[in-house]
Amino acid sequence: MKNSLLGSFLAAALLCAVSACTGAAEPPEATRPAVEIVTSVGSFTVELYPDEAPESVENFLDLVDAGFYEGTIFHRVMAGFVIQAGGYDAALAYRDPPRTVVNESANGLLNKRWTIAMARHADPDSADSQFYINMNDNAHLDPTPDAPGYTVFGRLVDGHDVAEDIELADTGIVGGRAAVPLVPISIVAARRVAARRIAPGD
Repeated sequence: MKNSLLGSFLAAALLCAVSACTGAAEPPEATRPAVEIVTSVGSFTVELYPDEAPESVENFLDLVDAGFYEGTIFHRVMAGFVIQAGGYDAALAYRDPPRTVVNESANGLLNKRWTIAMARHADPDSADSQFYINMNDNAHLDPTPDAPGYTVFGRLVDGHDVAEDIELADTGIVGGRAAVPLVPISIVAARRVAARRIAPGD
């Protein structure tokens, strides 16, 4: 028994010595980029999924870094559906985005409640700066075998109450557009914040 314990101890010591000599170390923890969106009614934070939607995440972060979203409003707010922003200022003047990105909706991410996704036109590859937060499970926005859907590229991780306040804002027809908050809800700032660590299985 003593010889067995001694053998186990020596084997463990040898393994530690080999690891030290070879410089072996635990791999760094994976992280996801995160962005805080400060609005006129409060702030919320989204984490992004660059592995699943690299083009959409890169485009969104480029716009955040450039200050593109500052001064834009939530121009489409539909309770039980989505809150959408990133395309118009308080005067409902369209803010021309620098580029469009390819559709990445077949990435396995679904339009579940609290996810963030890219808005687009009929052309699947027409997403540019506009994004929306799903306020419900919106399966009809997901891809099907016959057609692409809307690209999910992250999820809300903080400030859910703020998103709900935006969702429940009084809306009407403003400047010929429906579902516009009667009191403008603007994006004051959008900025990167500390990346979120990925827990196993997350």
